[in-house]
Amino acid sequence: MSDTPLLSVRNLEKRYGARIGCTDVSFDLYPGEVMGIVGESGSGKSTLLNCLAGHLAPDQGEVLFDTRDRGLADTVTMSEPERRMLSRTDWAFVHQNPRDGLRMAVSAGGNVGERLMAVGARHYGEIRATAENWLARVEIDRSRIDDRPRQFSGGMQQRLQIARNLVTGPRLVFMDEPTGGLDVSVQARLLDLLRGLVRRMGLSAVLVTHDLAVVRLLADRLMVMKDGRVVEAGLTDQVLDDPRHAYTQLLVSSVLQV
Repeated sequence: MSDTPLLSVRNLEKRYGARIGCTDVSFDLYPGEVMGIVGESGSGKSTLLNCLAGHLAPDQGEVLFDTRDRGLADTVTMSEPERRMLSRTDWAFVHQNPRDGLRMAVSAGGNVGERLMAVGARHYGEIRATAENWLARVEIDRSRIDDRPRQFSGGMQQRLQIARNLVTGPRLVFMDEPTGGLDVSVQARLLDLLRGLVRRMGLSAVLVTHDLAVVRLLADRLMVMKDGRVVEAGLTDQVLDDPRHAYTQLLVSSVLQV
């Protein structure tokens, strides 16, 4: 593992008037590492993720990303064009609802190819061939390349969204409840696919989920949030098997009782 963090977060805070979205959040994420963020609804995990991904402007703090050309740069103070280019190249965002991350009126191949074109690809044959390859990698039959996403099941739409996001070889992926709303059997298949892609591509990821089974399978480290604050952090198995904070103990025991 590299000695240089891919992402360094320092004293991040976001408020909505008097209400705290997240506050005093600091952590480092290293290349090839997956950080899980768990907590109940309203704990601040989605606010944190959206601040990290540049979808929300934090009120204070730094989000430092190890850029290819100038090393650690604060994405909070980056220009909008710089941040947009990052989101097309080195970053990716997998939404809980795949419809939020897909162009529903564009074919499956077009959805994947569109991101390639955003980074300069222009050769139609090469773009289509790459799209076909990526459909196969996420277990969608190549013959479906000209079908619209609305013709796909929810699980297939999520796999298509993953292909669209990963086709440009990003180094950091933000995942917001990527298996939420799917049937258990579909979840298991998607998780297995995600785990394989993360490991083979050496991806770093920040994963938000309320499902402790998901985070145990995918995340190397874990942060537990409550009322906008990180109340416990550590290696995933360590936190889940021997939780120290009363809130984490409650989360773990509630799962065990189900």
